[in-house]
Amino acid sequence: MGPIRDSVMRMSAKQASRNGHQSWTSWALGVIEGDTCRSADTHLVKAKFEGLRGVSLYFKDESTHPTGSLKHRLARSLFLYSICNGWIREGTTIIEASSGSTAVSEAYFADLLSLPFVAVMSRSTSPEKIDAIRRLGGKCHFVDDSCTIYEVAEDLARQCGGHYLDQFTNAERATDWRGNNNIAESIFEQLAREADPDPTWIVTNAGTGGTSATIGRYIRYRHSAARLCVVDAEYSAFYACFCNGDRSAICPRPSRVEGIGRPRVEPSFMPAVIDHMIKVPDAASLAAMHVLSERLGRRVGGSTGTNFHGVCQLASEMIRKNQTGSIVSIICDGGDRYASTYYNPDWLADAKIDIAPWADRLNRFLDGGALADSA
Repeated sequence: MGPIRDSVMRMSAKQASRNGHQSWTSWALGVIEGDTCRSADTHLVKAKFEGLRGVSLYFKDESTHPTGSLKHRLARSLFLYSICNGWIREGTTIIEASSGSTAVSEAYFADLLSLPFVAVMSRSTSPEKIDAIRRLGGKCHFVDDSCTIYEVAEDLARQCGGHYLDQFTNAERATDWRGNNNIAESIFEQLAREADPDPTWIVTNAGTGGTSATIGRYIRYRHSAARLCVVDAEYSAFYACFCNGDRSAICPRPSRVEGIGRPRVEPSFMPAVIDHMIKVPDAASLAAMHVLSERLGRRVGGSTGTNFHGVCQLASEMIRKNQTGSIVSIICDGGDRYASTYYNPDWLADAKIDIAPWADRLNRFLDGGALADSA
């Protein structure tokens, strides 16, 4: 009877542990779902520019999320994905490699669930993002070489027995283009009563690759005629991969546009769902950021500037061909978190980034002139 009783007791302890985990999992999923219910959908802003004859521009304003950026959707999806896979349990330390925005959003969800959170990031990350992570109870682990953030994050997770969320691998896996948390579905629903409900172009940038994968798949899923254009930062490996199919492409120089541009081709990047890519110089991205901010009357972030520069190039081509239609892009985050960098003239001067000729070129175009080939 002794061995049988011991076996029964071990089974009971295991079942109790399992029941306890299921109870925590159910509670955690409920907390995240509650946040979803409290968060209204983001606005689709229609912008009007005198020079864009016959071309309507819309911006999906993701800066209105509780954590101020598009990455709120990604963080929610990553937590749901990891919890349902059994990778996150009560007390699990959460680790992420990030340029800042994703980490801010993940720190928010970790705080909701009372889980420790550590973000591995470059020392050059904006102070505003670092402060936001710390306000939410997260910790920042800095590296000097941004190319090492992946291995450092993996090592930290192993050392503490935590879970590495790995947005760069799991972004496209965690976000279901047919349902939960789908930015693409929201865009098409909000366009339904517009003059051009099926846009000519949807423009997004390459950060992890997850947003472009979600939108590209959804375009095909709903039989849309829309085309997907992905804009890439000056220093990034994605554009080379799209052009030549080489997933081993690398870019040793770190991107100066936070949130986009990667040193390697991330697993979540799906070039097959992309119709067109544009590589945007950093000066052009930040000039477009300033121009759009001035015209909207509110600050946007650098990656939104990259989007907007690509939008202007596509709109110019449509006008040249006498085409009409609509273009949709994304306001990835607000500009307040870049007050000490992209909106600081001294920072731009130190970085040797001259935005003036690019800004002049864009303003002339938006006021009715042609878009010159270069600044």
